[in-house]
Amino acid sequence: MVYVLSKNGNPLMPTNRHGKVKHLLKDGKAKVVRRTPFTIQLLYDSPEYTQVITLGVDAGSKVVGLSATTKKKELFVSEITLRDDIPELLSTRRQNRRARRNRLRYRMARFLNRTASKKEGWLAPSVKRKIDSHLKVIENVHRILPISRIVIETASFDIQKIRNPEISGTEYQQGEQLGFWNTREYVLWRDNHECQHCHGKSKDIILNVHHKESRKTGGDSPGNLVTLCETCHKSHHAGGIQLKLTPNKSYRHASFMGIMRWYVYSSLQELYPEVSMTYGYITKNNRIRNNIEKTHSADAYCISGNLNAIRNDEIYNQAFKRKHNRQIHKSNFLKGGKKKLNQSAYEVKGFRLFDHVRYKDEDCFIFGRRTSGYFDLRKLDGSIIHRSANFKEIKLLKRQNTILIERKGCNGVLL
Repeated sequence: MVYVLSKNGNPLMPTNRHGKVKHLLKDGKAKVVRRTPFTIQLLYDSPEYTQVITLGVDAGSKVVGLSATTKKKELFVSEITLRDDIPELLSTRRQNRRARRNRLRYRMARFLNRTASKKEGWLAPSVKRKIDSHLKVIENVHRILPISRIVIETASFDIQKIRNPEISGTEYQQGEQLGFWNTREYVLWRDNHECQHCHGKSKDIILNVHHKESRKTGGDSPGNLVTLCETCHKSHHAGGIQLKLTPNKSYRHASFMGIMRWYVYSSLQELYPEVSMTYGYITKNNRIRNNIEKTHSADAYCISGNLNAIRNDEIYNQAFKRKHNRQIHKSNFLKGGKKKLNQSAYEVKGFRLFDHVRYKDEDCFIFGRRTSGYFDLRKLDGSIIHRSANFKEIKLLKRQNTILIERKGCNGVLL
């Protein structure tokens, strides 16, 4: 599929007439503006005839599905993997900041200058990043196709109902920590003021509240906390004992879907003229009745509503990647009081991290680079092309971007 823009940059209907496109490029009547998806811009005036195109959006916390269809044909289909590393990066930044203010050089604590979270409409950075990613990928489709309307499916989860199926009425206002001063007091009461490893065998009366997973990973919710006596707590952190605890069940992604549901929908209504919402049970019914496989892109196809449209035989896999690492040095000092650089050179032999390259007739991305000129080449799904390819055998196709994109056939073969 070749996507076409008018002379003024407005999107036109795409075409499969590759021969005509080749002649337009050869005669200088068009130019290539994007390699993937392959998009050309006409250099002469042409009628801007369009059809009604519906964009189905399967919103998600990890993967977003997109499908643009007319009544007869599916014109664009894509699955986008969102970033999930924001909480860890923020925790690392907080750790390094505290080290600078306390261990390296002391600076007075400042607790009253954190006003951003008090502003109306404030969102956690991880949630905001994913909401912005939804809007960004939808905007990118509008740049290559004349979308007429958008239909989005966003799921909502009743987390309290998941935890307690019998909950009802005013019980929703009475959380598990009702009547307790803080989380620590609740966790000690829940565990009967008893060490959950030795169950009092150590005779240590001092109790600590221990994180099952690190605070960076699991947070401070009661499900991630457990009571341990000080003896077992110190022994565990010293590597003397291994705790056999039930892992914490995370509802992070369900919480995100509940938060982003109306943010994305209202933002789309402000940006585009015709936006509507659908529900998961409708999508599921359409998918089962038409015997369609369960994927994010297939759900987006069902959401678009044109179930008689011919499916596209190619899919664009996309992934959001972090381009830069602002941490210059490693945290720990080396021998001699020196700090090791945290990253290699920004550009090595003319190539950068996540550049789209071709190696032996195969398109891939640079996932690792060495100053010697050897690169780790992979596809977006993580499959390894070559762990140490020489830069002389690599051809640059496209510079790094926030969104990496590759085209695949319906059978998963990279095109």
